[in-house]
Amino acid sequence: MKGVELYAQVGFAVQIEGVSRREAARRYGIDPRTVAKMLAFSVPPGYRRRRPPARPKLDRFTGIIDEILVADEGRPRKQRHTSKRIFERLRDEHGYVGGITIVKDYVLARRLRHREVFVPLRHDPGHAQVDFGEALAEIAGVERKIHFFAMDLPHSDACFVQAYPAETAEAFCDGHNAAFEFFGKVPRSILYDNTKLAVARILGEGVRQRTRVFSELPSHYVFADRFGRPGKGNDKGKVEGLIGWIRRNLLVPVPRAVTLTALNEQLLEGCRGRLGDRLRGHDATIGERLVRDLEAFHGLPPAPYDACEKKAGRVSSQLLVRYRGTDYSVPTAYGHCEVLIRGYVDEVVICCGAEVIARHPRSYEREDFVFDPLHYLAVLERKIGALDQAAPLVGWDLPEEFATLRRLIEARMAKRGKREFVQILRLLEVFRLEDVLAGVREAIARGVIGFDAVKHLVLCRVERRPPRLDLTVYPYLPRAAVAMTSTKAYLDLLAGASS
Repeated sequence: MKGVELYAQVGFAVQIEGVSRREAARRYGIDPRTVAKMLAFSVPPGYRRRRPPARPKLDRFTGIIDEILVADEGRPRKQRHTSKRIFERLRDEHGYVGGITIVKDYVLARRLRHREVFVPLRHDPGHAQVDFGEALAEIAGVERKIHFFAMDLPHSDACFVQAYPAETAEAFCDGHNAAFEFFGKVPRSILYDNTKLAVARILGEGVRQRTRVFSELPSHYVFADRFGRPGKGNDKGKVEGLIGWIRRNLLVPVPRAVTLTALNEQLLEGCRGRLGDRLRGHDATIGERLVRDLEAFHGLPPAPYDACEKKAGRVSSQLLVRYRGTDYSVPTAYGHCEVLIRGYVDEVVICCGAEVIARHPRSYEREDFVFDPLHYLAVLERKIGALDQAAPLVGWDLPEEFATLRRLIEARMAKRGKREFVQILRLLEVFRLEDVLAGVREAIARGVIGFDAVKHLVLCRVERRPPRLDLTVYPYLPRAAVAMTSTKAYLDLLAGASS
């Protein structure tokens, strides 16, 4: 290929010096047609192919390759054909005898021709995008997977992130509550993918049937919900990019925290620290642009959304209600009743009618049991033989005085002492642990070991009055006979001592 210098020399000779094209061709040793080309272009135009290159070994197989690639478009991305696999199929199934390189070149060129292109978008103030991401974190010394809720404001690039144990409906709603509280306002609209947390079904013409929980959320906060096309993550590219930024900047190295709450504080500090950044293409910081965003938002409602999943359930014969694979206990009085279960991120609340009958910390373990020992004391009082094998009492960390009281009371009353001890434990259903513990300590100190005595001492402590125990109501307690000492008996005692 002729260089730019030769182009310049030929052009100067013909156009400035007036040399003929034939003479210029003789002077520079080139073809006259080349001189004409040099005069038509100021610089070498490069090689221009007039027709596609001939591929005699591959051309009759290109239709098969196209069919394979078209079929792949409906397959999961990780189960699509590679160029090597296409080559192997052409060789083994269709008798292709050419090399692999020409197959790779054809597949690459076709994929580039059919690769999707996009239109740059502008982002007006007042809108948001939401998605979930996954990462590893070390919580209380244990490395575990976390699911983090991310909200991005495309106009200002401000962000919010919150970590949760699982990607659930209640975490989805709680993330919105926390994000709106963080920004202090609510955006006009939020763009989502077609997550099952929000979309129950996609109907004809792109209409979404929303889940019950998600239907309540926009109604409570009054914002418009929008959804991207199925399988098109680029429709919400801002929040997709934010999730990558969070992983690279806030979760590398793997963060360590005592609790999930402490980890979330670290993540929020990262979000606040980002407000001072100035991104490429902008003359203002994220925080300065956030001001314009918030001007387009609207105010918060008087109270946050009740971020929970509601499910109906029935209490089993073992006083258990199952929610998300975990069994939670309820009081004895509600056995076999219909209940409503409200699952929050960190607790499970069980209601019967309008009454809350149980609250438990949320467990994310599989097939776990969460007991409240107080729920089983009433039935244990009737089935006292199950006391020593009762699973709900395992791990119940009571002060040592309760074990001492049980030994004393069972030593005096045998089996009936077990029931008496359970009755004492049932005082915890009504009174605070510190009040019952004080009553138990005083009963042991006074030597009045029994339910009535402990109850009396607890009531005296609560009512702030001195105890007045009448031992005639405790026939099983040892009594001491106290009498007036007579003078004669004293003199007889002295006379016996002198002899």
